Amino acid sequence: MKPNDITAEHRMMLTRRHFFGRSASGVGMAALASMMGRSAMAENNAPAASQSNAPQPDFPPPNGVMKEYHTPPKAKRVIYLFQSGAPSQQELFDYKPALQEHEGKELADFVDMNQRVTGMTAGQKSFPMAGSRYKFAKHGEAGLELGSELIPKISTLADDMCLIRSMHTEAINHDPAMTFFQSGNQLPGRPSVGSWLHYGLGTINENLPTFISMVSRGTGRPNCQPLYDRLWGSGFLPSTYAGVKLMSVGDPVLYLSNPDGFDAKARRRMLDDLQQLNQEKLDEFGDPEIHSRIQQYELAYRMQTSVPDLIDFSDEPQHVLDAYGPDVTKRGTYAYNCLLARRLAERDVRFIQLFHMGWDQHFTLPKQLPGQCRDVDQATTALVNDLKQRGLLEDTLVVWGGEFGRTSYCQGTLNAETYGRDHHPRCFSLWMAGAGVKPGMAYGATDEVCYNITENPVHVHDLHATMLHLLGIDHERLTYRFQGRYFRLTDVHGNVIRDILT
Repeated sequence: MKPNDITAEHRMMLTRRHFFGRSASGVGMAALASMMGRSAMAENNAPAASQSNAPQPDFPPPNGVMKEYHTPPKAKRVIYLFQSGAPSQQELFDYKPALQEHEGKELADFVDMNQRVTGMTAGQKSFPMAGSRYKFAKHGEAGLELGSELIPKISTLADDMCLIRSMHTEAINHDPAMTFFQSGNQLPGRPSVGSWLHYGLGTINENLPTFISMVSRGTGRPNCQPLYDRLWGSGFLPSTYAGVKLMSVGDPVLYLSNPDGFDAKARRRMLDDLQQLNQEKLDEFGDPEIHSRIQQYELAYRMQTSVPDLIDFSDEPQHVLDAYGPDVTKRGTYAYNCLLARRLAERDVRFIQLFHMGWDQHFTLPKQLPGQCRDVDQATTALVNDLKQRGLLEDTLVVWGGEFGRTSYCQGTLNAETYGRDHHPRCFSLWMAGAGVKPGMAYGATDEVCYNITENPVHVHDLHATMLHLLGIDHERLTYRFQGRYFRLTDVHGNVIRDILT
């Protein structure tokens, strides 16, 4: 096996000794297979012709990069601004005056409440509707109604954004919902979106990871929902496709610095010797993870030069720093990560993901939400404008949204001062901007109390299919064989949302 010949599963080319030593049933398994007239050690990734009704996969490409795109790409890279905890669409993107008009009345008097509810509100005897306390206004030439009191700067992007008000998902709790958005499945173990892109499209910058993630904590509920590394993991793909997390303290990447007394020349000699040992094992076993290890060591060596330059903001003009806000130089803040995202986009990192925690307002929304919005309002706007001014928005897809929506009924006590909202997966909002997306439009609609979708529903799988399409990939042809079948990001679902494409 060649080092870059990544198999559809992590398998090893075993010698006769390894086969008899490691086989679960030894010679008996081989004898049984012979009696049954087939080989128990058949190739795991046999040609599709030998598999009943199995599709012929297009991947992996022979040199790690697609020879040609499935469709002409509009986007070269993605910046995904994931708002962990689920922003309330009623306060930000989906204006519902009926909620104010009928505040305190039972939601069941207006709609058939047949949704799943979480254990947090299942015991409520009353489900009173809660209107937003915050003002909306029309923005841009298209007159998009946005929560301008909470996100005044993001509202100025109305003519750049495509606002989808009809997102929906099956997941009702945070971890499976976030996992669904990142991997196309509610259960852990699948590759994340960035890993699929790295696998399908390869890398552009050899000195930085193809897929980078960053995490910041908001002021709303900063400790509400944990984020696990598997959200940017490679799942069953070889680990070379996993995202690399940039840390907010210490070295941006773990173990990036040389130990005291260990210079670059010594590091290079050590890596050369280590690579030789790893190569011998790769030639012997053919384990793709050994190849991944070799690549990761080499990338880490190159990153010792590229990462310090990446995080050095001294070359940024003061007016750019001011645009992102006062927290832009504080590592670990959303503003810092937004500027870093732009610098990564300039360096052609394929998939850049920012996770911002704290959007889970169950009880004291008026106390928590304004600060959470301030965290992201200025920096998000600065990022989009910065990309546009540099000509990067033309081939960069920006996505902003959370894992589900919030209920129109109040969780807990409803009064003039405070209210809260539970999880609502049936309808919520998300916006996109940049490469190949129609600007200044709203797509989809919900009913007067923001309970059901009334026009153009968009599922998580549809979003993923559309993102891949913009990057030049047919989501049905990006496949990987694992445990006996071909997997893809969108599983057996998903449709490209062509109405929002230029």
